Amino acid sequence: MDVARIDWAAVGTALGGQGFASLGPLLDAEARATLAGAFAEDAPYRSHVHMARHGFGRGEYKYFRYPLPAPIAGLRTALYPGCAAIANRWAERMKQDVRYPEAHADFLDTCHAAGQARPTPLILSYREGDYNCLHQDLYGGIVFPLQVVILLSEPGKDFDGGEFVLTEQRPRMQSRAHVVPMRAGEAVVFAVNERPVRGTRGDYRVKIRHGVSTLSRGARLATGIIFHDAT
Repeated sequence: MDVARIDWAAVGTALGGQGFASLGPLLDAEARATLAGAFAEDAPYRSHVHMARHGFGRGEYKYFRYPLPAPIAGLRTALYPGCAAIANRWAERMKQDVRYPEAHADFLDTCHAAGQARPTPLILSYREGDYNCLHQDLYGGIVFPLQVVILLSEPGKDFDGGEFVLTEQRPRMQSRAHVVPMRAGEAVVFAVNERPVRGTRGDYRVKIRHGVSTLSRGARLATGIIFHDAT
């Protein structure tokens, strides 16, 4: 986990241009194996969701309980300040009153004071034929505008298909889709709900949704780091 080497200026430029950016590899093979191996356990998690039961797609995911696993807790804390600086610039451009504090602990205090106290980092498991419908991870009235996904499995080796996808809905335009290439251990940061886009008459808002395409072979695991907590 080497967050210090992240070029946040380049990340901000990529996010502004397409709504997502690679943060590079942030989990090594040992950390990935530990997280993946714990998926079958019950103790680390507060909730277990089977997507098909709710019309979310096919596959399953589990929300971690507090205290979070060390790699997830460490990354959630370390990645937040760089993301918060970008989030504050976006808020200014979209003329939003909200401003995000520099430290993640202070932001969580705001979430918890508003009744959003359940941890949202999660691990997701897909097998052949599974997929995740396009969606947004909002969870309450307080929403941090960026989140991170880290792939735990190796494309082409552990699975085929199962691409991470994003769609953008611009006003009075058809949706634009992105297929985001990822390698095992790589982290991608992306917009949770909306992002500002510069137009001829100033900034306007673009709605973002994300999902996972159908797995054609094997098994795929990923972990998601969401910075706001849930009601």
